[in-house]
Amino acid sequence: MELTGNESARDALASAMASGALHHAWLIAGPEGVGKARFARAAALRMLAEAAEPHKLSPGWDVPETTQAAHLIAAGAHPDYRELVRLPKDADKPGEALARSITIAQVRSLQTLFATKPSLSSRRVIVIDSIDDLERGGANALLKNLEEPPAGTIFLLVSHAPGRLLPTIRSRCRLLRFEALTDAQVAGILRAELPDATPAEVEALVRAGEGSPGRAIGFAGLDLAALEGDMASLAQTGDPGNALRGRLAKQLGLKAAQPRYEAFLERAPSFIAARAKVLQGEPLRTALDAYDAARELAGAATGLSLDAGATVYEMSGLIARLAR
Repeated sequence: MELTGNESARDALASAMASGALHHAWLIAGPEGVGKARFARAAALRMLAEAAEPHKLSPGWDVPETTQAAHLIAAGAHPDYRELVRLPKDADKPGEALARSITIAQVRSLQTLFATKPSLSSRRVIVIDSIDDLERGGANALLKNLEEPPAGTIFLLVSHAPGRLLPTIRSRCRLLRFEALTDAQVAGILRAELPDATPAEVEALVRAGEGSPGRAIGFAGLDLAALEGDMASLAQTGDPGNALRGRLAKQLGLKAAQPRYEAFLERAPSFIAARAKVLQGEPLRTALDAYDAARELAGAATGLSLDAGATVYEMSGLIARLAR
């Protein structure tokens, strides 16, 4: 499993593992989509493999697929490993929408695991992706385990918004701070994950990702480069005849265009913000006002189910203000 970026955070955990005095709970915090969960799973595998076969692995985070730990985790059958994630709303339809929260029942299900010693070594690992999704009752139930950790148990808690967690949970964890990746790092990941993407599309996705490969990949397949080009034209010309606004409203207002419509709503405020960074004086004030209005419109469109075509037309007008 290849890991990219945030070497200092990864090195901090590696040093703690090598010291033999590994803290029982780690809060892996930072922006969404920068690889926190991927690292948590890679670290869990490494911890379990090292505990089962000491001094047999090469340095780094990679674990050969031939190891027992890798084989069992891939099969979802490792007795000393658990993941808590949001589950599908309908257990019979795993591809459907996920539940809003990780439930207290999921947290309580760990108690049967903690009632016995680890099976294959002296260690077990629990990954929660993400702890932000825990129900309040689930957070309180987990706190009891963090206060009195079961022997040999390591918790790896992924968080996109650590400031919203219970202070008592944060205080019992060591923090691993993850930061946004560089544009070059995001581009490298995109080229590997999306080998058919054109250079223009990769460039547009990098801008949209804002340091988050996960966020960027979420825009894949939506011809974001074309949307970015249209937004640039609006900002450059002001679209005096409203032709471009009308075309966008017609294109993105269709039901079949819902994913591109949502991408447009998400990207437009960021596009305006990026343009504002190079402005001064009255143009800057105009851009900031447009940015505030764009954020409000995007939020209202999602929460109130506003007419898509009319919303795109209005949002396009806010971008066009940048040309004045």
